[in-house]
Parts: sequence; C-alpha cells; structure tokens
Amino acid sequence: MKRYLFRRLLLLVPVVWGVSTLVFLFLYLIPGDPVEIMLGETAQAADKTLLRQELGLDRPVHLRYLEFLGGLVRGDLGSSFYFKQKVLRTILERYPATLELALAAMVVAIIIAVPLGIISAIRQYSLIDNTSMFLALIGVSMPNFWLGPLLILIFSIQLNLLPVSGREGVASLILPAITLGTALAAILSRMTRASMLEVLRDEYITTARAKGLKEKVVILRHALRNALIPIITVIGLQSGALLSGAIITETIFSWPGIGRLLIQAIETRDYPLVQGCVLVISFSYVVVNLLTDILYAYVDPRIRYEQGLA
Repeated sequence: MKRYLFRRLLLLVPVVWGVSTLVFLFLYLIPGDPVEIMLGETAQAADKTLLRQELGLDRPVHLRYLEFLGGLVRGDLGSSFYFKQKVLRTILERYPATLELALAAMVVAIIIAVPLGIISAIRQYSLIDNTSMFLALIGVSMPNFWLGPLLILIFSIQLNLLPVSGREGVASLILPAITLGTALAAILSRMTRASMLEVLRDEYITTARAKGLKEKVVILRHALRNALIPIITVIGLQSGALLSGAIITETIFSWPGIGRLLIQAIETRDYPLVQGCVLVISFSYVVVNLLTDILYAYVDPRIRYEQGLA
C-alpha cells in the first residue's frame, strides 16, 4: 500500500505541471487587457504603463511562466491583480464554502440514489423500477443552469420557503445542494440498480437465502457490499465533477465558493487567480480519485495494491 501511495503521489507532479502549463498558456490567448479592465479604457497611458509594470505584465511570457513555475514549487501562487492579496489566501477563504456545497450535494445524491437503486433492482420491471429510471433519465438531462433558476422560482419566489442566494445557514444550502446533486443522483441510481442486478444473480445470494437468512440481511450485508465497487467508482469520479459543476451552481445562487471566485477572476482577467483556482480544482480531483482507490481495499479485501495496481 505504501508503495502504491508513493507512486500515485509521484504521478501528481506531471499532472499538476501539465494543467498549470495549459492554463497559463490559454489565459494569454484570451482577448482583453487586465490593466484596461482595472483602470478603464479612458485611463491615461502613463497610468496604464505604470500599473502594467507593477503587475509584471510588461515582461516576456516565458519569463513570467518560469516565475510562475518557481512560485508553484514553493507553494506561492502569486498575488491577485483584483483582490490585492495572495492567491492562496484568497482561495482558502472561499474553498470551505465549495467543499460544504459539494459534500451536501453528495449526501443528497447518495440518500436519494442508493435506496432507489436497491429497490429498483429488487423489484425489477415494476412500477417503482420504471418510474425511478424515468426520473433518473430526466435528472441526467436537466442542466444546472436550468434547474437552479426553476427551483428559485418555485421555492424562493412563489412559495417563499427558502433563500434566493447567499450562504446564511442550512436553509441557504438546500437549493444549491439539490441543484448540484440531482445529476449525480440520477447517474448513481442507475449504476446502483445495474450493479445490484448483477450481484443478485450470483450463486452465493441464492445460497444465503437457502440458509434462511432474512432478506434484509441478504440484500444489505451480502449483495450491497459486493455491489459497492462500481458505485464507489461513480461517486469518486463524480466528486471531482461536483467541484467543476459548482462553478455554475455557485454563480446562480451567489454562493461564495471557489467556483464563483473563478468566474470573477476570468471576468477581471486576474491571471494568477484563475491559475490558482484551476490548479486547486484539478488537484482536488486527483486527490479524490486517489482516496477512491484506497477505499477499494476496504470494501473489497481481495484487492491487493502491492501485487496488482502497484
């Protein structure tokens, strides 16, 4: 296991370097001058030149790139043009809000999807099964930028039950979490159903029932545990997608997270902040995948990293 973890951590280096390089290069292809955005097009040429020198935008791109990589090695992501403070500090102030939203969306998805998938598998082709799979198809098809405003119109404006935006307690978290977790719940319910159906056909399930075990024990202890590997895979992969999907959801609900911060950084051409946000999201995605692989060993003891994956 230690060998496997060490090798996976080493793989983070080229991944982070590749993502940071692509982001750095793509940012300078975006039209627009951050100096003009900050000072306005009517500002004096001398003021623009002075600010460009202060921000280091007058230096060649390759020198800025090398400086960026050097700072990345030291854990210094630079300073934000717009917020006038260290990028890492700005991101750390917003990152907890994004984690809170992603975890809430994950909880919503698991609470809805796993029981629904199990029931659908047990009662295959029944009304419950057909209805749940139809709703799952609708959930996958609904984009966040459509579902979010719809929930606001119904529960905030018409029924006046929940806040429209902001982060002011549990009530403010409900609509964003449902918006972000709906697509994951739809995907997860279908995967749970498919995995459970495959396991329920195995001979050891028939043997467990023949021994007189209660159906609840057969389903939860024997069938569900052996069906968890594909489910965990989907949860792990989609956890990273939740962080990127939070960009739209946080913008809709004015949620003060890293997704909304990234949009603000793009609008103001705040190059260091955009790079920092993308790097943090990418690194989070990789870490979640690593934790998912480690969780495999706990769920299925037959997996041996030293012999197989390592």
